[in-house]
Amino acid sequence: MDFHVSEEDRALRSAVRAISARYGNEYYTKKAEAREFTEELWLELGAHGYIGINVPEEYGGGGAGLCELAAVVEETGAAGCPLLLLLVASAISGEVIAEFGSPEQKAQWLPRLASGQGRVVFAITEPDAGSNAHEISTTARRDGDAWVLNGTKHYISGVDVADAVLVVARTGTDPRTGGAALSLFVVDTDHPGLVAQPLPVSVTLPERQFTLFFDDVRVPADRLIGEEGAGFTQVFHGLNPERVTGAALLVGIGRYALERAADYANQRAVWGTPIGAHQGVAHALAAARIEVEAAALMTARAAWLHDRRQPAGEAANMAKYLAAEAALSALDAAIQCHGGNGVAAEYGLIPLWGLARVLRIAPVNREMILNYVAQHSLGLPRSY
Repeated sequence: MDFHVSEEDRALRSAVRAISARYGNEYYTKKAEAREFTEELWLELGAHGYIGINVPEEYGGGGAGLCELAAVVEETGAAGCPLLLLLVASAISGEVIAEFGSPEQKAQWLPRLASGQGRVVFAITEPDAGSNAHEISTTARRDGDAWVLNGTKHYISGVDVADAVLVVARTGTDPRTGGAALSLFVVDTDHPGLVAQPLPVSVTLPERQFTLFFDDVRVPADRLIGEEGAGFTQVFHGLNPERVTGAALLVGIGRYALERAADYANQRAVWGTPIGAHQGVAHALAAARIEVEAAALMTARAAWLHDRRQPAGEAANMAKYLAAEAALSALDAAIQCHGGNGVAAEYGLIPLWGLARVLRIAPVNREMILNYVAQHSLGLPRSY
């Protein structure tokens, strides 16, 4: 892995940061408080080719990899405008459709994903299974030239601004393991039988959450992604990028919080001395900076491994773990540094804290990451 920062990477980051900064944290905070999607920023980034930077060039994308997508995601966060939907529309759906979709599916969905004009979100989580794919109860049954889906999905982001949902469903039993055989389907968000019910959450985010109900949703056979029963391979090809871009978003949020806090600590004076001169303030910010930098390195390594088709599960999980902890440390230190202003709406830190706190839980919580590392990295026995 080369730690040299290329001119191309600098130019990419600078361009994305410049566009995102024109909107700024005030724009993001207003959108979050109104529960309105950051449509204008999304479309402008898409028009410049950044939303679909990882989509193959023949479908209108940038032809780059997860390293470049992670850079785009990080810079939106560093500008105070983190685009959470990039984690599902670009990192999961874009990667899965590009890797496993048929030529017709790629031609239908990838150009719209690349331009930012279209969005395909992701539905795996269920009320009784969480993200445990082995326990998924949503089914897809073959009926002639169609598939019929039934079941419920929970905490699905961005359905209201998406064209379609990439749905994980049980299509049988794996004869080798006896567990669920999974398959992926692209279902239009306005398809008959699909009901999206808003799921109220207290965290202020531009991206709304939904519970999806599939009641005999009948889709053509050509909506199946790849082969029937190949869902586990397809899902994890998307989940690692989701975790990497989630980590990148958190790194960006951490950078933004520390930049704001450093500015404030240099300007705010008490008894004639900038508060940043006091170690009680400075050390908390410095420790958070170290954590954010460490998380950025692990995130870069995970993206690098994925782009080279090397095993990236361990690195992706570790990156997501480190970045969530680092972002929350940075935000906590920044809020404390600001004193009462840390919770003032004009400083925009609380919505970012809420997002970072959500990302400590999702798309995989810290406890399941620790389980993964204990079992796969240390060889310890499974506890569940």
